[in-house]
Amino acid sequence: MIRILTVVMAGMSVVACHTTPAGPERFGFGRPATQQETDSVNISIAPDGKGLPPGEGRTAAGRAIFIAKCAPCHGPTGTEVAAYRLVAPMGDTSHVKAIGNYWPYATTLFDYIRRAMPFNAPGTLSNEEVYHLTAFLLSSNQVIDSNTIINAHTLPAIDMPARKLYVNDDRRGGHEVR
Repeated sequence: MIRILTVVMAGMSVVACHTTPAGPERFGFGRPATQQETDSVNISIAPDGKGLPPGEGRTAAGRAIFIAKCAPCHGPTGTEVAAYRLVAPMGDTSHVKAIGNYWPYATTLFDYIRRAMPFNAPGTLSNEEVYHLTAFLLSSNQVIDSNTIINAHTLPAIDMPARKLYVNDDRRGGHEVR
């Protein structure tokens, strides 16, 4: 009996280890994307500003754009809607995670606005509009003065108040995840 059971188990192990291809390597439709096509959707902005487009932003112009395109979800100043609150300076004790007390890099704000806002039409803002909105939101959070002009050179240099709350990942080696 033991001998038969051993033979059966060995046979099952061999069958279980046998693999077959999951499917074809190609499905016969589509084509490889061109470099121009991949460049058009590669809009990532690094913390050091790599990838920022030309343009500049001013707080006053950003306020007007915010009222027109952002206030329906965030309220007229970015503080009225608790779930979508954008303004909470570093000293704010409301425990809300907003731009001024949570975000570590100003370039991340630009990247997020350009990529995902407005919610009902993401990616429709021009680079100039995104710069203006970024200036308005940074000024509203008391990160920059309302007269500060931001651009591809000045935006990465802004020291966000919450940056010191993050621990840098300084591990070396391995594959870089982008």
